[in-house]
Amino acid sequence: MTWRPGDAIALREVWLGRVWSALPATVVEDSPEQRAMLVRPGSPWMIPVGEDGIELRIPTSEWTLRRRDISRRLLSFAWPDRAYAVMAFWEGDEFMNWYVNLQTPLRPTAVGFDYVDHLLDVIVAPDRATWHWKDEDELAEAVGLGVFSPADADAVRAAGLQAVEHLTSGAPPFDQDWSAWRPDPSWRTPDLPDGWDRVED
Repeated sequence: MTWRPGDAIALREVWLGRVWSALPATVVEDSPEQRAMLVRPGSPWMIPVGEDGIELRIPTSEWTLRRRDISRRLLSFAWPDRAYAVMAFWEGDEFMNWYVNLQTPLRPTAVGFDYVDHLLDVIVAPDRATWHWKDEDELAEAVGLGVFSPADADAVRAAGLQAVEHLTSGAPPFDQDWSAWRPDPSWRTPDLPDGWDRVED
């Protein structure tokens, strides 16, 4: 199905057939070429915790989900054939930075979109002139634990470099200034839709 601007969906990370994390988002665009979603401050983000209640970063044990509220507004762009999403972050009305989340392409579901996070990220300056890796240690730990192979890690880094090139080259949608972008004022902050915690085969 195709979502319409303003629709409320669930963005979920799924591991081993279970929801690893989930948050509600508002659809900005859902086309064959590009998807864009808005996440507002105060949105409930369901995150994985271990038996001790400490947040988990790598899925190697049993987990339950606990709510944490999102603190910033973000606009996320994703593409069907690319192993990354690019996010713009605001603190209030101040544009903070670009953030590349390395992940599988989004997979449509009945409640929104699912993906698998690849742990490594990229932080890009607001003017897109400089960038640096984030969470290299988590990717290395995941390789050591056998969650990802060394070849997987190499592919993740290659996708990160592709994302940086996309973001800094001025190719669409980065051929315009997004720092002053504001959502449609009629869109309300959504909650997670019914069925967000059920994974279909």
